[in-house]
Amino acid sequence: MRVVSLVPSLTEAVAVSAPGLLVGVTDWCTHPADLAARGAVRIGGTKNPDVEAVVRLRPDLVVANEEENRAPDLAMLREAGVEVLVTEVRGLDQAFAELDRLLTGALGLARPRWLDEAEAAWARAEPAGRLRAVVPVWRRPWMVLGRDTFAGDLLARLGVENLYAGHPERYPRVPVQELAGADCDLVVLPDEPYRFTREDGPEAFPGRPAALVSGRHLTWYGPSLAEAPQVLGAALAAAR
Repeated sequence: MRVVSLVPSLTEAVAVSAPGLLVGVTDWCTHPADLAARGAVRIGGTKNPDVEAVVRLRPDLVVANEEENRAPDLAMLREAGVEVLVTEVRGLDQAFAELDRLLTGALGLARPRWLDEAEAAWARAEPAGRLRAVVPVWRRPWMVLGRDTFAGDLLARLGVENLYAGHPERYPRVPVQELAGADCDLVVLPDEPYRFTREDGPEAFPGRPAALVSGRHLTWYGPSLAEAPQVLGAALAAAR
């Protein structure tokens, strides 16, 4: 089977579970690091894939996500006769179900060990306390996690209450003055999609503890989920 993945986390999930299936990946697919050596061709970004290049690869399946990829691009692929599997991931349980649907269902693989390990790791995860937080994901303009997000669900399972979880938008734009004045215990700053660092982000929230966390472990649904509770928990603990 020939597979093109338009989702970085699903690229890693397929590559780790069945080396050799991937023939095309996006420019944002960074894991595993040897995708080019495995023969995977870069076909553009998640939001602007080169549809013609994808079709030329003659994939049996294109793997996509309703949030990360644009409906018009997926429609063009279907019109060209390409089968497209679109995932929806708004929480951890849904992520596990969608990964199983892709790997064992669509691809016909044996259930990978890492998926069992990831489920077990999250079943053991315990909240480190109850912390109220704002979670910026972009700057210029400032945007935060709102309602119904995968990353928000992971944080909630680790004891972090997202201050904007009840917002009507999933990724609302919020003035930084409002964020800096929010009644919260800390600010959670991931390194993707915006790359927050110690020098870029915490200074906007003077006097507020900042947890700099791995965006891959917070937002990717794939093999990284197995170590995510430990990695994220350590980052949250270090901020207090």
